[in-house]
Amino acid sequence: MAKTSIPSLRFEKEAFAAGAQWVAGVDEVGCGPIAGPVAAGVVLLPAGKRFRWYTHVRDSKVLPESARDELSARIRKDVPFAIGWASVEEIDRIGILSARRLCMLRAFEALPLKPDAIISDALPLPLPNVRAVIDGDALSVAVAAASIVAKVERDALMKRLCDEYPGYKFCQHKGYSTPEHKRLLRELGPCPIHRTSYAPVAQYTFDW
Repeated sequence: MAKTSIPSLRFEKEAFAAGAQWVAGVDEVGCGPIAGPVAAGVVLLPAGKRFRWYTHVRDSKVLPESARDELSARIRKDVPFAIGWASVEEIDRIGILSARRLCMLRAFEALPLKPDAIISDALPLPLPNVRAVIDGDALSVAVAAASIVAKVERDALMKRLCDEYPGYKFCQHKGYSTPEHKRLLRELGPCPIHRTSYAPVAQYTFDW
């Protein structure tokens, strides 16, 4: 089993050394699911100040839910952050890649202040001073923190949608293509928050 990467402040320190006062990390979650929107988190880290949770953040995918919830609360309390969304309809209309970029840009629009430098998880953005880092959520503290905030926010939404669309167990799988989710999709057919552009869903929308 591969060892979990421990994010560092390497990229943030380089930006601070170049004069940045606020460095943003941005990451999106929810690309793989066959239901629900995609969400992006942006977290701003300040120059000259460190928080204890810096040593605890990881890529949100490798953390247990309880750890994500605790870290998200600490991050949101200590530093500026924002969440951006792209809807299921937008994913189906423009594709997941464009939807990823769209929700990231919306997150930046919602920030209370503008960052001096941006570290993005792999995706180039049409914004100033962006550094796209492959596996940024595993390598950068700011990006890992953004992934945690976004994951907690999206999971909370999927739990609410679980009540709105009962029978699909969105509370459990959060829209991912698990065997149980695919079984329920076969039995019930797609609901309004399923991504019809995704193959596992598209096959049930054909008029045979």
